[in-house]
Order: sequence, then C-alpha cells, then structure tokens
Amino acid sequence: MTTQFPTLFTPIRIGAVEIKNRILSTGHDTTLPTDGTVNDALIAYQEARARGGAGLICVQVAGVHDTARYSSHILMLDDDRAIPGYAKLADRLHGHGAKVFAQIFHPGREIMESSDGTAMVAWAPSVSPSERYHVIPRAMTKSMIAEVVEGYAKAAGRAKRAGIDGVEFVASHGYLPAQFLNPKVNLREDDYGGGFENRLRFFREVFAAIRAEAGPDLVLGMRISGDEKDPEGLNEAGVLDAIVALEDQLDYVNVIAGTSASLGGAVHIVPPMAIENAYVAPFAAAVKAKVAIPVLVAGRINQPHEAEQVVASGQADMCGMTRAMICDPEMASKAQAGRVDDIRACIACNQACIGHFHKGYPISCIQHPETGRELTYGKLTLAKVRKTVMVVGGGPGGMKAAAVAAARGNAVTLHEASGQLGGQALLAQLLPGRTEFGGIVTNLAREMEQAGVDVQLKSEVSREIIDAQAPDVVIVATGGRPFTPPHAELGDDAHVVDAWQVLRNQVNVGSSVVIADWRSDWIGMGLAQLLAESGCHVRLAVNGLHAGELMPWYVRDMAAAKLHALGVETMPYMRLYGADADTVYLQHTAGEDAILIEGVDTLVLSQGHEPVAGLLNELEDHGAEIIGIGDCLAPRTAEEAVFEGLKAGWGL
Repeated sequence: MTTQFPTLFTPIRIGAVEIKNRILSTGHDTTLPTDGTVNDALIAYQEARARGGAGLICVQVAGVHDTARYSSHILMLDDDRAIPGYAKLADRLHGHGAKVFAQIFHPGREIMESSDGTAMVAWAPSVSPSERYHVIPRAMTKSMIAEVVEGYAKAAGRAKRAGIDGVEFVASHGYLPAQFLNPKVNLREDDYGGGFENRLRFFREVFAAIRAEAGPDLVLGMRISGDEKDPEGLNEAGVLDAIVALEDQLDYVNVIAGTSASLGGAVHIVPPMAIENAYVAPFAAAVKAKVAIPVLVAGRINQPHEAEQVVASGQADMCGMTRAMICDPEMASKAQAGRVDDIRACIACNQACIGHFHKGYPISCIQHPETGRELTYGKLTLAKVRKTVMVVGGGPGGMKAAAVAAARGNAVTLHEASGQLGGQALLAQLLPGRTEFGGIVTNLAREMEQAGVDVQLKSEVSREIIDAQAPDVVIVATGGRPFTPPHAELGDDAHVVDAWQVLRNQVNVGSSVVIADWRSDWIGMGLAQLLAESGCHVRLAVNGLHAGELMPWYVRDMAAAKLHALGVETMPYMRLYGADADTVYLQHTAGEDAILIEGVDTLVLSQGHEPVAGLLNELEDHGAEIIGIGDCLAPRTAEEAVFEGLKAGWGL
C-alpha cells in the first residue's frame, strides 16, 4: 500500500453509503446502450473501472420522461423494463467493492438529435431558444411540470429497486433544472419563475418527490455547473446561493463547469488539453466553505497526485477522474499500489471518448482501444504458439502492436529507423495547446517495456534483413509523409513549405501566409495559431465546410475561438489550385469560382499524408505472415493506427 496518496484512498461516507476511496467515475455517455436499457457492453465497460479500483461509479444520464430523449442512444429509467439491467450492473460493480449511482436526467431544450430524424417537441420552462442546437422549446404548463417531477421520483424508485446506491439529479450544463434556475432562460411569471425561491421550486419539488418515493436511505445528490462559461448562463455566485439553499434536501453536491447551450460553454463539458488541470477545484472549495455535505468535483483532474492535492487541501471530498479511467481503467489500483509510472495518463485529446459520442459511436480511447470493447478485448490471453515478431516502425501503431504481441508471450523486436519513438505524435505535440499529446509516446513506450519488447532505434529494415532474420510475423507500421497534390500548379518561384517543415522549424516563413488545409483537422488550425502568434498575417483556406471539420467538437470550438481572437482569416470551401511568386490560387469547391490571394510570402501545405508503403508492397509475396497497420495502409489518425496495432497483436 502506497503512502504517496494518504488522503485519496481513505473512505468517505455519503448519506447512508460508505465509499472506499475518493475516486469517482462521473456520469458520461458511452453510446453502448442500444435500446435504452443497460446491456452487457455497458456492464463490462463499467465493471472494468470497478475492478480497477474506482470507489464510486456514476452511470450515464437516464431519461425520466419520454421528452428526455435528447439523443438516439440515451438510457431510460421511465419504465420498469430498465430495472433488470440496472440490477445486474449494481451486482457486478458491488462485487468489486464499488458503489454505484444513477444519473436521473431531463435535457429540457437541449435536444441534439432524435431517434428517427424528425425534430421532437422540446419541453422547457419558457420559450427560450437553445443557441447550440437551434431548438425553440414549448413552455411547460404546470401539469407538464408535475408529470416530469413524477418522472424523476419514479426513476429514483426504480433505481432503488434495482439495488443502486444513489441517484444524481443532473442540474449541470444548462439542462432542464438549470433552465428553471437561470433567470435569462426562465421567463415565467407564475410560481416557477421570477424570484430566486420560485426558480428553485422545481428542484425542491423533485427532491421531495424522490424522498417520498424512494425513502431516506437512497443517496440523493445533485450535479451542477458553478460557472456555465456563457454570457447568458449561470454564474458562480448564483449557483453557490442555490446550493446553500438546497443543502438540507441533499446528501452531496457534485460541481463542474460549462453549459450545453452554447459552443463556448459546451467546451467545458469535456475540457480539452488546452484547459488547465483541476480548474473547477477553486469553486468546489468555495462551496465546501458554505455547506456541510460532501462536495465532489471534476474538470481535468487527470492524475492521482492532482486528486490527492484537491482532497488533501480540503477543496473537495471526492474527485471525478473519468477520462483518466477511460484511458486506464486500472488507474486507481495502480496509484494505490504505488505503480504511478505504470498509469496510462489521459492526454485529453477527446478523440475517441466524447468524439465518438458526437458521431454516434461507442466510447473508446485512442491510447487504449480496449475501452468500450471489453466484451472482445477485455481479457488478454497468451498465444497458443509463441512466435517471433518483427515490428517495423515506432509510431503509436507499431508500439501498440509490439506491446500487445509481447504481452501475449511472443518474442517481439521493434525497429525504428530514427533515433526516437513516436512517429507523427512527436509533431502533433508541437502544435499549440497539444503538448500533452506526446504522452501517448511515453505511455506506449512503458507498455512495451513492461511487456518485454526489444526496441532497436536507428534501425532501418529492408527485405534482405527480414529474409536474414526470418521472423514468423512482420508487422509493418512505416507511417506516412506529407502529401503534395499532383494537380496543384506550384511555380518554381513560389515559396511552398509543408506542415512538418514548419513544426520542425526547418524553414523561414514570411509575414503573409496562406495555409492550404485539405484535411480540416488539428494540423491546419494548429499551424494557423502557431504562425499568427508569431506575428504572421494568416489566411486558413479550408477544403471543408469550416475549419476543424474533422476534429472533436469541443477541441474545434476552442481552437476556432482562439483563431478569431488572433485575427486569422478562415476561408471554407477552398480547393488549392496553384501558387506563384506572390499569389495563391484557390477554387471554390461547390461553385468552382476562382479565388486569388495576392501578396503572399509563403504557402503552407497541410494536404494530408500519403502512405510510406514501399516495404509493405515489397513483402507482398513473402513467406512470412505480413500485417500492415496505420498510415502505411491509408493515412488516417493515431486512433486507427493504435486500434489496428491492438488487433494485429491480439490476432497472433
């Protein structure tokens, strides 16, 4: 038992429930449920975190009324058919010593999609539009309010009957309860609007109904955003007053930041790596100074030492470490055992966790693709026949393949032609606000070390070397290189450089720059910020609907705000046509009109990548088992490379 975290692994009592440590997996959508009920995939996902040492697991939002279906894959607790799934979940998590709470939820006007493509009628306190989803809701009548209040109570009762330890009333992120509390959204003139107490009436009625339905032993907590980070949103002073006023009806309060109602506020639902760690903790401390009930907090608490500091300093009683356990389900048990170097640290890229949710796909992690796929990859087994495996390429895909293959008992050697592991991740970490991306290299290198991979740097591999060493399996992960579109008419007098050259500081870039961004991802926006911050006049010409079209929403929106503040000119629907000494020629991708940008010193190409596939193609007729993964097959992202590395290592 480690003494490194003397406070984090002490028990805490919340209401009638004792929790073994101060580590919380907060409620978060997984897109694993398929019919609104808890299924085996969700149970396996949450059980991995319980097995890994989490003290408390709060299950994702569950709708309390038919109008709460804000997405096509939401959990529902509005019917008794939900009980068996929750009961099975509770039993499995309790078996690992974890406690489990259910989030009870109504989004109000925050409806992002429907089950059949038609827009549903959203219910809210008033006819106050949602800016983000462009929804104008129906103002709830008193009978509609009573119906939803009863829905919360019945949902809590079902959770109790299923053996769930508590329920968390979701008043965070601008959802229905926050809409009642917010005087800029709640425009009512009856008992539910106007003054502070009237705006709290919905809360009080729900809490009283839950207690009447479920009794005093079911833990009742509330999650709420202290600062919604939006001009029309709630602020810390008003929220603190509300928490103090409601304390006598609650067993705990769980604080966070942000709102779903605006693009800027929504960034804080799952804050990207550019946001500082534990940034909500000061508000949690302000709450804790005013109330006697336990205070929980989340918001970029990524490492156990951060959580220890927050709890030990008295800022909060428990820490939400959700993405930390998406990335490493065993984070808690590793920290408790003092194995901190073995923790696979989250890099807050948002790509496969919340990024998958926004695309309607099940949750995962670019570093740990086993997440969300526990039914397939939940238990690593030894290979039936031990093989010699040569991995060519030390980027994230090759590293993952090597680590998994070696962990299964194979003899694995990884060859990297350069003197450093990491591949394109080494470039990604050089983009502004992306420093933590380099953590993927550190984490995968540690996985290889633990598995016993023989790593050989500055080791180029040819077919002759493969023939001489005669491995059973060759995994080719040779990556990609910058692509220059062959159709582009780039004159000899044009100053044209690529993204890699800029990031490596290998070229001089003039003061007037055009970035031709074909992929509409992190690279183009990151280069634009980098060059604008160095004093360049930057125009970002995007071959897409908007800058960052392929990026996770919250990362994109934060980057867009930054580029606007820096004065970067963003030009969508732009195809690169050519360039000469001082002019870049573009073409509108929908209308095909010509666009000329004059007075340009440098054209920066961010046109995607092409496969480095020479070795893979050369081995096509080789007698060994040949497996290609990552960009050498087709240029994509680190997520695909690492997942293909997992599959390659797993399949041997």
